[in-house]
Amino acid sequence: MSETKHKKLIIFISIFLPVAVAALFGIKIPNVEPLSFLPPIYAGINGLTAIVLVLAVLAIKKGNRQLHERLMKTCIGLSVLFLGMYIAYHMTSDSTSFGGEGVIKIIYFFILISHIVLSIAIIPLVLITYSRTLSEEFDKHKKIAKITFPIWLYVAVSGVVVYWMISPYYL
Repeated sequence: MSETKHKKLIIFISIFLPVAVAALFGIKIPNVEPLSFLPPIYAGINGLTAIVLVLAVLAIKKGNRQLHERLMKTCIGLSVLFLGMYIAYHMTSDSTSFGGEGVIKIIYFFILISHIVLSIAIIPLVLITYSRTLSEEFDKHKKIAKITFPIWLYVAVSGVVVYWMISPYYL
């Protein structure tokens, strides 16, 4: 199956996911206990995703395509797990405000905003990269993977950094 056949699905998912997350972010489930234990877990999932991404790149550089494929599927699974927990947390808990002041507040918001923007941008990049694998278009896969990898790695690592920076302000 060629990437063209996946194009409509990639576009749909790339638009639907951020819109759905934004919509769900504003919906609070009434009379439910806040899932306040989730942020360190999904931050840990982000950290694990970063590690597995690096291991996947090392595997393919060593020519181990099978291991690379398994590790990349693990990264996709971890990202889906993260997204589910992130949505569940925000549907049961109020948002936490960053309490830092001065330069640290500017740094925090720079990291947070870049994390959010790139977490939206990474969706189609991951899907296109994966689609090119399914289509066995490995030259095209390799070209876009060189763009996808550093952005996905940044999103995973910056997610952990955002958690570390805001964690003192959780209720």
